[in-house]
Amino acid sequence: MHRAPVIAVCGSGVENERLNALAEHVGALIARRGAVLVCGGLGGVMAAACRGAARAGGLTVGVLPQADPDAANPYVSLAIATGMGQARNLVLVQSADAVIAIGGEYGTLSEIALARKMGRPVVGLLTWDLGPPHLLAVTSPEEAVDQALRLAAAVRKARPAAEHTEP
Repeated sequence: MHRAPVIAVCGSGVENERLNALAEHVGALIARRGAVLVCGGLGGVMAAACRGAARAGGLTVGVLPQADPDAANPYVSLAIATGMGQARNLVLVQSADAVIAIGGEYGTLSEIALARKMGRPVVGLLTWDLGPPHLLAVTSPEEAVDQALRLAAAVRKARPAAEHTEP
């Protein structure tokens, strides 16, 4: 069975017109390329990315810090209500094959750090300036999605065969 690539989009929960426009474009491209978008499920970059993916017919998953699935933004197809607060960042990035960070504050920085600690590649669009090997900085939504999907494929290919098979 083929599983669609899962791309996490992380970024600021604060509304920012420029970042939201980039995130919405990224979300739409993720959906058009047949990948699943996973995010924190709330506002700002998360809502914008979900909106773009949903409008393009994609599947969106929100990993919420709250215990209430109704806290998700209206573009989340599947809300996972963790009740874990910021610890949900671990669940979020562990669920992804690659991460795209757009803007962001310390929560985004924690997602980047957790992703790298777990061997997940991170692509950055106007986010923390960490440089290689921590983050691959890009300049456009197209480049962000292209690189995330390329890196996700490499990560999936490198996983041991036991992780790919059914029990």
